[in-house]
Amino acid sequence: RNYFRLRKPIERRIYELARKHCGWQAEWRISLALLQKKCGANSSPREFRRLIGRIIEQDRRHAHLPDYSVEFEEEDLVLFRNRGQMSKVNRTAAETPGITLKSETLEEARQAAPGWDIYHLEQEWRAWITEPPRDADAAFLGFCRKWYERRGPPA
Repeated sequence: RNYFRLRKPIERRIYELARKHCGWQAEWRISLALLQKKCGANSSPREFRRLIGRIIEQDRRHAHLPDYSVEFEEEDLVLFRNRGQMSKVNRTAAETPGITLKSETLEEARQAAPGWDIYHLEQEWRAWITEPPRDADAAFLGFCRKWYERRGPPA
């Protein structure tokens, strides 16, 4: 509901990007130039920095953005932090309705992340996604590949 209290389109777009990229994570960093590109802002970099500075100032004073805090971390780096209202607690398959994975996908996932419990990976994936993907099977397989790439075989 608080999303609809954001009056300026730039504020709404910033929130949408934070929700998409930060999601359930603790924090998300992005360069000011890339944030401007993702927002589709046509203003000069200096003007965009001023606009973001105003949003950050309002957020500091009034917790302006729902679910996330925003601040400058370095001169050209913006940091979004999850305020803790968006937690992973009890996100299960029941809370991601309409997403079913094919049995072939689970077999391919076993090959993509050998040694890992596929059902555990599925729960992690469902907790990680913020909205239903267009192709759930492909998204889950990509998640499994990345999981294995970053963590390797289970200990």
